[in-house]
Amino acid sequence: MFNFLRRGEPTVGTMSPREAIARQKNDGIVLIDVRDGSEVAASGMAKGALHIPLSILAMKCDPRSGECPPELQEGKPVVLYCASGMRSQRGAEALVGAGYEQVFNMGGFAGWVAAGGAISR
Repeated sequence: MFNFLRRGEPTVGTMSPREAIARQKNDGIVLIDVRDGSEVAASGMAKGALHIPLSILAMKCDPRSGECPPELQEGKPVVLYCASGMRSQRGAEALVGAGYEQVFNMGGFAGWVAAGGAISR
């Protein structure tokens, strides 16, 4: 409600799979797969992505946590994806709430695959 009062605060952006692929090649982003382990086991995941399921994302990515991946402490833009874009949006909102400033929702894993992104299994 009153979003017009929140002008200076970070918001979740969007990033296309093609742009994410290009920026990942230059080590310019941190890519996070928020799907469940069974989904990743069935389809693989974007090569170079961190696998942090949505259910533990807020705890694991808290900058004050001893479990926060070092990649997230480098100040790079963070790009999340899931199967359809719904969970990655929720995860991105949680990261913005935790203080991350450059957070993007890439949408679904199928977009990564369709754009020619490398996969690891």
